[in-house]
Order: sequence, then structure tokens, then C-alpha cells
Amino acid sequence: MTLTNASISLKASDVAADACGVRPAGTAPVAASAAPAPTPTTQPRPGHDKFDRPFEETTVEQTPDGAFRRQRNAFTVRFGDQPGQAPVEAGRYHVLGALGCGWNRRQRIVIRLLGLWDAFTPEIVYGRDQDGWKLTKTPGGVAELFGYDRLNDFYRRTVGDRFTGRGTSPTVIDLSNGKVVTNNYHILSNDLETAWAPFHKQGAPDLYPQELRQEIDLLNQQLFDDVNNGTYKVNFATTRGAAQAAYTIFKARLADYDFRLASRRYLFGANYTDSDVRLFQTLESFELGYRPGFIRALGTEDIVHVWDYPNLWAYARDLFQTPGFIDEPELFELGYTPDEDGNYTRDPFTRDEGTTPQSVKDERKALYERWLEPAGREDLTGSQFYSGPGVGGSYELWKFGEYSNYYRA
Repeated sequence: MTLTNASISLKASDVAADACGVRPAGTAPVAASAAPAPTPTTQPRPGHDKFDRPFEETTVEQTPDGAFRRQRNAFTVRFGDQPGQAPVEAGRYHVLGALGCGWNRRQRIVIRLLGLWDAFTPEIVYGRDQDGWKLTKTPGGVAELFGYDRLNDFYRRTVGDRFTGRGTSPTVIDLSNGKVVTNNYHILSNDLETAWAPFHKQGAPDLYPQELRQEIDLLNQQLFDDVNNGTYKVNFATTRGAAQAAYTIFKARLADYDFRLASRRYLFGANYTDSDVRLFQTLESFELGYRPGFIRALGTEDIVHVWDYPNLWAYARDLFQTPGFIDEPELFELGYTPDEDGNYTRDPFTRDEGTTPQSVKDERKALYERWLEPAGREDLTGSQFYSGPGVGGSYELWKFGEYSNYYRA
């Protein structure tokens, strides 16, 4: 179970980096609160018990050399009709997550694109303290159905007193029994794209086409290691060397994708896929969510902007303007649009000398308008073949998920 930071007193620009549940070095495990704890289960849980892991890991997400290493997810049940899988039933599950969390926004994007909102409904968790994520009390939501006010309560309902960590974003809850199904954001979107196909809307895009799945998996592994999680490797490194190494790799990946996208509208050519959703989740929040942390971690203002890569920037705008890739609550949470009172949710610019509330609003408005500039990529198609992961011959040598038996999924 991924453990998280015990403190909720975060800097404004740290919110996106911390929203998915990270514990920096030096913080102590969070004890379970006194919320209702049903009878503990005695059955071993995949990914939780020591013998289910290839080796033992520490509870702090840092390596001895100061680099950030994200812990595994505890709940890894897949959706489908095979033994041990969660049955695909419309309306049976809600996925709970924070809007500031990229792993959760990924699921929300896929749900919108595929038309699954009513079949597999997202709920928002909206704040975190020593007792974990707070639930949003909405009609028909999990808080109303089960009388809980914390995500942690569902983890305790699932595993009893063996729960010693924190519920993470996103988490899927089974409404039939109030138990956690999965918090494995790595593969949840793939299940939504495949097992949940009977509930896709008419004309839904094929985000995980059969002929490209192995290539998509390989690229997704690189995207996670170096881009999605790469931002955390910079912001949560405890040594300057580890932060600099992660930043160097992050920039190299952006340069690679910039070249790849010079002749392709999307990463695999004419149609966007699951990989595009994963890359977009970081690009959409980089400027306001992660980049300010890069400045602090590396001790310099000389940090790249997304628009330093012209093809990548046009691609990001193209997706930003594509229905389904972002919605109004996310626009506000990410700091692009104000609330009804004209206030913005994040103000990293106020850390600079000479800024005023109005200058922050002006800067934020200007940034949003940049995202709305025409992308001019409509005529691009492009080949799916590239020299990167999965399309440069490596698919013949590597199979993503080869060691899945470690976790008895």
C-alpha cells in the first residue's frame, strides 16, 4: 500500500506533486485513526504480504543515494470474467481520487473519452490530514452509502487492523460491499479500455488497439519512469545529484517526444491512445504544479517550459482542446481558471518578489489563453513506427508485465 506524507501543510506549488500520495524522507508512518474497523480478514493480500514481493522495501520512498522510488500499490485486482477478477457491472464501482493527482486525472480522462461516467463513476476526495483523504458528501456517493467520511475507512473495511498506511488516489470502491477493489493506477485505464468495452459509448476511440498493445505498454513504462514519475524523482529527491539526474532524463524524454511529434499528430500516428493520455497528464500540470518544485530542488530558475519544445507544446494544446481531456473542475484545480469570485486555487507566482494578487490573476489568464491558441496539427497523421520503446524492435525482446506472478494478481 503506497504510504503518504503525514503533513497536509503544503506549499501551493507542491499540491500537484503531493496529491497522489508520496511520503518524503524523514516522515513517520501514519497510524490508523479510530474510524469504524470491521472484522479483519485472515487471507493474504496480493502485494501486501512480504512473500508476495520480489524483495523487501523500506517504508520511506527514497533509495540510499537520495533518489525517489515510488512504492507499489497494494490492491491489484483486475476487471474481467476470469477467476479472481472483479466482475464488470455498470454502476457497481466508484473511483475516488484527487483532482490534483495525475494518476487520478488519467482515469477521469479515459472515463470521459469512453463515455463510462455513469457506468464507472468518479468521485472527488478533496483534502488530506493525519486521518487521510476526506470524502465528498454527494447524493449516491460512497460517503452517503456507507456513512464514512474518510477514504481510509474503506481500506480498514477491506483489510481490518492490518491497514497501517493511507488510502491513495485513485482508489476503486465496490459499492456492493464497501471494499477496495484496486488502487493500481498503472493498469486501471487499460481495464477501462478493454474489459469495460461493452459499456463504451457509440463511436468511442480505441485507446488500446490490439495490434499496438505491446508497443503501448513499453512506451507507457518509459513514460511512467521518466516523465510521469520523473517529476516526483526531481521534487522528492533528497540529494542534488539525484534531482539533477532525474531532471536530465526528463528533459531528454521531452526532446525525444518533441521530435517524434514533428511528423505525427499523436505518439502512435493519426489516433490518440492510452499513451497520449499518460503523457498529457503531466504536460497539463507541469507549469503550475511541478516546475516550481524543480526550481527549488535544483536551485535554479533555468528550468525548461513545455513551450520550449514546439512540437510537444502544439501537441499538448491539441489534446487540451480535445473534448474529454480536461473538464471545468480540473481547469480550476490545476490553476488555469478562477472560481466564481475570481480567485485561483494555486498561486506559485506569489512567491516571486513584486507580485500582487492582480498580477497573479493576469499571469494565470495569459497562461490559459496560451493553451487555447490553435495547435495547427489537424493535417498531421504520421507513422506508428519510431525508434523509441516498442517500435524500434525492442518488443521482440521485452514483455511488459512478465513478472506479474510476483503479485498473485
